[in-house]
Amino acid sequence: MHPNNIHNSSYDFEALSTAHPALLSYVFVNTYGIKTIDFANHIAVLELNNAILKHHYQITSWSIPEHYLCPPIPGRADYIHHIADILDKDTTPKNIRGLDIGVGANCIYPILGAQIYGWNMVGADIHPMAVASAQENVKATSALTNKIEIRHQKDNAHIFEGIILDKEYYHFTICNPPFHASKEIAAKGTLQKLKNLQVSKSLELNFGGQANELWCNGGEALFIKRMIKQSVAFKTQVGWFTSLVSKKENLSKLYKQLDKLKAIHKTIDMNQGNKQSRFIAWKFES
Repeated sequence: MHPNNIHNSSYDFEALSTAHPALLSYVFVNTYGIKTIDFANHIAVLELNNAILKHHYQITSWSIPEHYLCPPIPGRADYIHHIADILDKDTTPKNIRGLDIGVGANCIYPILGAQIYGWNMVGADIHPMAVASAQENVKATSALTNKIEIRHQKDNAHIFEGIILDKEYYHFTICNPPFHASKEIAAKGTLQKLKNLQVSKSLELNFGGQANELWCNGGEALFIKRMIKQSVAFKTQVGWFTSLVSKKENLSKLYKQLDKLKAIHKTIDMNQGNKQSRFIAWKFES
């Protein structure tokens, strides 16, 4: 992981359980003599997230509605740390402002950005329930209320329009786009995940996520291409536009779109254990 990521070492389940006692019921010692939890148990993972947020990030309380995606916090923190690396060196932590496109019910990127670096964050989402949940997660911790604002994108034809207001400036945007091209492909991916975890199909919904979180017509490549095209209209209001890209084979399509629009771009590779991921970042000449 990024060298500044505090999750580079193994989970300290004793400290985490002290911060959030509800986690203790799910901690056990495995056959290797190591404390862990059952990562196929969605409640255990929720309690782990609560413990991490309380212990490492001073969050009072955090929750998500049933069947919404539960984010792996170490990987999300990695994205935040890499964003910090690409920001202009003359930008101080006190005046950095970021926008999370598709903030989700969990509101995890704004929370991490605010608590790790003191950034001011805006989170936007198309789904009213996600907006309401994100707002509740902000309200639960008093330190976040002046740092994070949640906005509802009411028009699914637009990504930035209606969210970035006149005279606003963002040093970066961040996005974890829906990466499946259809509901059927998303369901197939969920079943494969369950198989890898050796979980009963009856638990499918616990890992499924909402439709807007998992899939959109054309998948992530088309979504990010739309984002790139629409970003041109806001090139003077954003420093760096960024988005996770789950499928490496989509990069060439995105590079072609960016080159056509004469955007400066780079791809940042990230590693979390055995998992490899990346995000693409682009900007326009002033």
